[in-house]
Amino acid sequence: MAKHWADFQYEIYLHGMTGVVPRLPTDLTRLERLAEQRLGPGPVGYVAGSAGTGSTAAANRAALERRRIVPRMLRDVQERDLSVEVCGRALPAPLALAPVGVLSIMHPDAESAAARAAAAQGVPYILSSASSTPMEEVAEAMGDGERWFQLYWAKDREVTRSFLHRAKAAGYTALFVTLDTPLLAWRPRDLDQAYLPFLHGVGTANYFTDPAFRAGLAKPVDEDPNAAVRHFVGMFADPGKTWPDLAFLRENWEGPIVLKGILHPDDALRAADAGVDGVVVSNHGGRQVAGSVAAADALPRVAEAAAGRLTVLFDSGIRTGDDIFKALALGAKSVLVGRPYAYGLGLDGQAGVEHVLRCLLAEFDLTLALSGHSRPATLTADDLIEESV
Repeated sequence: MAKHWADFQYEIYLHGMTGVVPRLPTDLTRLERLAEQRLGPGPVGYVAGSAGTGSTAAANRAALERRRIVPRMLRDVQERDLSVEVCGRALPAPLALAPVGVLSIMHPDAESAAARAAAAQGVPYILSSASSTPMEEVAEAMGDGERWFQLYWAKDREVTRSFLHRAKAAGYTALFVTLDTPLLAWRPRDLDQAYLPFLHGVGTANYFTDPAFRAGLAKPVDEDPNAAVRHFVGMFADPGKTWPDLAFLRENWEGPIVLKGILHPDDALRAADAGVDGVVVSNHGGRQVAGSVAAADALPRVAEAAAGRLTVLFDSGIRTGDDIFKALALGAKSVLVGRPYAYGLGLDGQAGVEHVLRCLLAEFDLTLALSGHSRPATLTADDLIEESV
């Protein structure tokens, strides 16, 4: 019999025969509380915090919870294949690690540990522009693992161009462009701690090692780090960007381009017209617009608009294997997971990230099979009902 992701549960039970239990909970919704108990309030608040009152993050979870799976019986699910193709790449499962910046605030091994964990499980790792580790070091850490690069689109065109050329040279095969952060949102958990890692030069590694960025400094970074931070803050984001600006990215990136932060079907149509390859239906995990539509509520309309023209991915609220099932049934080809792996990293380094990945995929594999499916492609909206509010 072929190996399945679900076999992870038997591995756990067999270890239990010798008195060994998992170091972290297998219910991944418990990780945030555990991280709050063990890690500092600034770092945990930065990862867990949301815009405003947190209503958008809560809506993300509620929208997934409101959809309920309708299992089907007596279907042959003995052999299952979770593999999918995304951005022209064959993947073993419909899951990737979302771009999460400044991971050194969670664990000293930071992005390199998360990237190694992704590579070990065969799933893609999306590196944030705002990483604590230069993109070349992360690429080296994960060897031949599938890696994608997330761009925070700087005001300085030469810095953006340099980032794209560096990412391509380091083996990143797809570009994810985050559109929903032209400004930082009002985030009370960070504001109450007066905690913004970038001002301390954390999450700036790609910038501080970039030749185009350094060319704009009067002195080297190590001689005047405060000036380097000010230069970074002045160029990090650009609220003046519009749809025609996408042409610059296509001119400087040969591979797939995916726009992250799409919630309206008309924006999906504009993305297709602009010639990009995919979109991520996302509200940044509730971190940007307080009171925003839940990502799972936006997903069906975006997927319908994008049909046949764009690959549709999803993030914002994924915590369990059944969440993955629901997102795929609502029209996504694959999902990205963010906060849970950041907590896993903070609690147990690379091993913690691998634990999160294996739990998610084992639970998804089991949910798929127990609902009467042997592969993700057969999931449709007919496999769900929506409870009335």
